[in-house]
Amino acid sequence: MSDVTVPGGRIRSFVERIENIDTELQELNEQKKEVFAEAKGEGFDVKILKEIIKLRKQDQDERDEREGLLDLYMRAMESAPAENEKVAKAA
Repeated sequence: MSDVTVPGGRIRSFVERIENIDTELQELNEQKKEVFAEAKGEGFDVKILKEIIKLRKQDQDERDEREGLLDLYMRAMESAPAENEKVAKAA
């Protein structure tokens, strides 16, 4: 065996701290679910609330770019003939 010592107490400290954080995260996620359930109970659309949260995490430039691309793609898609129209014309 090797003469290298492993600081077991320090390892235990890190592991226990991480486990405590995992427990706190689980508790916070439960609280988050409860808030979404409350919002849903009051008639709010949870998917829309989640989208708002996602958008608020982005900076304004990133959000503007995303919205611009979405608009561009939607207009391009709307102006293109549908696949079934292409097949009908070919026949």
